[in-house]
Amino acid sequence: MLSAIRSFAKSWVAAVLIGLLIVSFAVFGISDIFNKQQTSNAVIVAGKRQVTGAEFRREFDSFKRNAEQQAGQPLSTELAVANGLDARLLQELANRAAFGELMRRVGVIAPDSLVVSEIRKIPDFFDQMTGRFDEKMYQQELGQNDLTREKFEQIVRDELSENQLAKGLVSGMRAPRAYTALAAAYGLETRDIGYFTIEPSSVPAPPLPTDAQLTAFMKLHTAELTRPELRILTVVSFSPANVAANLPIDEKALMERYNFRKDTLSQPETRSLVQIPVKDAAAAALVAARLGKGEDPTAVARSVGAQAISYADKPKTAIPDRKVADAAFALTPGQVSGAIQGDLGLAVVKVLKATPGRTVSLEEIRPQLEAELRKDAAAEKVYALTQAYDDAHAGGASLTEAAQKAGVPAVTLPAIAKDGRNLEGQQLQGMPPKLLDTAFGLPAGGESEVQETGDGAYYAVRVEKILPAAMPPLAEIKPQLTRVWMIEETVKRLQARADQFAERLRKGESLEAVASAAGAKPSRALALDRATAAQNKALSGEALGRAFSAKPGDVFTASGATPGLVVAKLEAVRARPDAQMARMTEEARPQMTMVLFRDIGASARRAAREQLKVKVNTAAARAAIGLEPVVAKGAAKGEKAK
Repeated sequence: MLSAIRSFAKSWVAAVLIGLLIVSFAVFGISDIFNKQQTSNAVIVAGKRQVTGAEFRREFDSFKRNAEQQAGQPLSTELAVANGLDARLLQELANRAAFGELMRRVGVIAPDSLVVSEIRKIPDFFDQMTGRFDEKMYQQELGQNDLTREKFEQIVRDELSENQLAKGLVSGMRAPRAYTALAAAYGLETRDIGYFTIEPSSVPAPPLPTDAQLTAFMKLHTAELTRPELRILTVVSFSPANVAANLPIDEKALMERYNFRKDTLSQPETRSLVQIPVKDAAAAALVAARLGKGEDPTAVARSVGAQAISYADKPKTAIPDRKVADAAFALTPGQVSGAIQGDLGLAVVKVLKATPGRTVSLEEIRPQLEAELRKDAAAEKVYALTQAYDDAHAGGASLTEAAQKAGVPAVTLPAIAKDGRNLEGQQLQGMPPKLLDTAFGLPAGGESEVQETGDGAYYAVRVEKILPAAMPPLAEIKPQLTRVWMIEETVKRLQARADQFAERLRKGESLEAVASAAGAKPSRALALDRATAAQNKALSGEALGRAFSAKPGDVFTASGATPGLVVAKLEAVRARPDAQMARMTEEARPQMTMVLFRDIGASARRAAREQLKVKVNTAAARAAIGLEPVVAKGAAKGEKAK
């Protein structure tokens, strides 16, 4: 819900404002940053603004869901933190709080009327029947997102304030032409490299490793080889998908739902019309007469000091004034009304076009209605099954016994890690992250109560056995480990051989002579440029990257596009000061302007945080997402970092 109104906050326009606001901040004063506040367990404090633990948890959950969607798999809280999601979120929230507080102090605050107007445009708060803003829907959506009205309106106010200020401050700003000229010269230069490939077959294969070598190799790669904690679980699932397919359809219930839904599913009558507000009956008569003669509505409206309001193919509910709507939909196409006394004043209407509505038939929407009925019936069935299970479990039955009494299967799964992967590292499907979080919070032999997954399904889980994190025995992984060891040893031998020939190139021998000594064929890649270099399939990305970071005459080695190593020399770098460069210089100025704004904005945000002395409580942040504070190095036993 918040993504739409937050899109501006991530733009380069918003970022550059901070630097300009800091100047104003110095003028308005900073004395109140020294006022002592009770921060309690607040995660972030920026002046009078705070981010509470509950707010941080909500933002973290949303942040993690986005990461899961991008990764295409569940993500545990621990893994998310290990990858720095919490740290990135803390920085973003601290920047946001600092910016909002700075805006408040310099007096850049969107008025209440604008905030209300913006909120009433958000489709999530519209009633599906009327297509209008609905106060109850607004409160319901806020509750589902764990937001108070005050907090949400503050978010909207901040976004509006940033948006309005940005439009004024950055208007007309452009990057200097010299900046884009340098960028154009950089982008248009071309490079020539000569190279040859050292094939794996050119080095002797290493002997098979001994157990001692493999054991030493395992110690070097302990972190990669250590298996995470695994658990064997028995799961009882209560899913609508498992019961919906066989549920019969009650024709009476189907007809009742059709009668209730047909108006919203049908296509309403629409009209194209023009409405002209008028001050009195005399003006109304004049406007009606001129519209009847076919005069331009815009000119007619202007003549009476008004502005014509046009509606194109709109249903009756889209016209705000209900009385005007009733009158307009009673007219025929081409007809002009007299003075209409609406709720918002007098108006004259001319109907330009009318499109009849269409009522949808039962057979047309039968599949949709049947699916809805089955979904509702399945939800009721699932709820009844969970109640039967709960009653049996509360009566002393074990998880398996309670599942049997409720008539649902209890399935014991193979060992699984908290990220949903099995012993072979494969991702198990159909394992909700919430179920895994619950399971990994239980002791061995522990059973959960019935929990909801959030999509209408429920589960209960028992931990049958816990397999602690440990290194696998050598005998179990010896074939795979041997293969990796052999590859690494072969690469070492290839690199040593490639380094010998690279050194000969550095000492001045020709590419052809060195390639011949290596038993390879010399090749050249000419006129490589940064825009099209990736199209060269003969060279790897690593080789191309080194070619564009080298200086003329530099020799380097890199992985090949095929198995082997490339030995290469940068033979020439050429600039292209031509008409193409002049055109690129001008075309790149808007993009360069945005790059400059982003860089300035990033520095300015850091400065704003320093000015406001924003406090970030990482221990409170970890506690909010259910993790223990990090123990500081050198701290006494039992002492945790703040």
